[in-house]
Amino acid sequence: MRIAYILLDPGIGVFGTKGASVHVQEVIRTFRSLGHDVSVFCTRTDDDVPSDLADLNVTRLKVPGGLDRSQREMALMRLSDMLADMVVHTASAPDAGAGQAFDLVYERYSLFSTAGAQISGRLGVPLVLEVNAPLLAEQKQHRGLVHDAHAARTTAHSFVEAERIVCVSSAVAAWVERDYPGLRDVAVVPNGVNTQRITPAQSSAGRGSLGEETAHGEDPRHERPVPSRDQPVRIGFVGTLKPWHGTDRLIEACADLRGNFHLDILGHGPETEALQKQAQALRLGDRVTFHGALAPAEIPDRLRTFDIAVAPYPAGENYFSPLKIYEYLAAGLPIVASAIGSIPEVLDGTGAAALVPAGDSSALAGALQNLIDDAEARQRMGAAARAEALAHHSWTSRCQEILAPFVLEPV
Repeated sequence: MRIAYILLDPGIGVFGTKGASVHVQEVIRTFRSLGHDVSVFCTRTDDDVPSDLADLNVTRLKVPGGLDRSQREMALMRLSDMLADMVVHTASAPDAGAGQAFDLVYERYSLFSTAGAQISGRLGVPLVLEVNAPLLAEQKQHRGLVHDAHAARTTAHSFVEAERIVCVSSAVAAWVERDYPGLRDVAVVPNGVNTQRITPAQSSAGRGSLGEETAHGEDPRHERPVPSRDQPVRIGFVGTLKPWHGTDRLIEACADLRGNFHLDILGHGPETEALQKQAQALRLGDRVTFHGALAPAEIPDRLRTFDIAVAPYPAGENYFSPLKIYEYLAAGLPIVASAIGSIPEVLDGTGAAALVPAGDSSALAGALQNLIDDAEARQRMGAAARAEALAHHSWTSRCQEILAPFVLEPV
């Protein structure tokens, strides 16, 4: 199929570094690997272009600068119409030919966008709408929303016109079905991971090349390198440094740890300075490294340096399908995570993780200490993590599920 991928949200660069950008790239990458032709229409690109997406057809309409919040929201509504016109023009151009017409519109739900719905109606092709969060409430709470009635109307229009809505978690699906009853097809398709791109560190014995599935030659019972006694056990976190990721609780927990350890924080965000000050105040300065934002291409190698991975979400509403959880699994890392939202559904019973109450720094410290002290447990849990990723969480299977109603035969 020829797919038009629509992304109006100016906070997400197609080639950015944060989790939302990684998600965009992996969905596009997987659609292409399944044989589909993808063209992207967006408002932001950024500069960290992966080599395998360098040939991606991307058309950008830039959001004007210097606008206040009200003006920016109105500009997004105009850009939504312009994006729709652009896609329809691309499909209808005299030199396009039948092979160039779009067969499906795939839109990442963005406030103020009706572009996907307009394109779907004008071209007579189905719209698949991907919903990652209840954006109306999220925007009001964390960023502010001026034209909330307009945002609500455009959301309702897009939801009603979508042939299929794919939600990243059951909590997001519950919001969609509660506030917009009677929609045609609301499915839960969690996030996934590229198990070819993210692979475990190998012991000196090695395991050879790593593949997407065990049938491709990989033995999921890999052996991670064990730090020598004079090397620290490396605890790792990947994510944007915002309050809802709980990184402050992780730093607080590390202040109670014993033994030789080091905390690596991969990511940047508005909490960076406060977290650095917290680490200094707790006298963890030489035991914590803030690596800043990294390009997605750098993450796999960085994950291989971890011995333990952490997802320390605080208590409160949690509707995420955390990409970091799936990346930690694929990297073959033992995980310590908050038992909140969809995380227990993914990790409980896998043998790959220790789940702790959300926001409980003492419980978090206890789980980390147990793993610092027990290299054998780290090895065992890491092997279970990789096996779980291979068996159940590949992006290939996720994207096949997303497109299943529209693919008549394998491509």
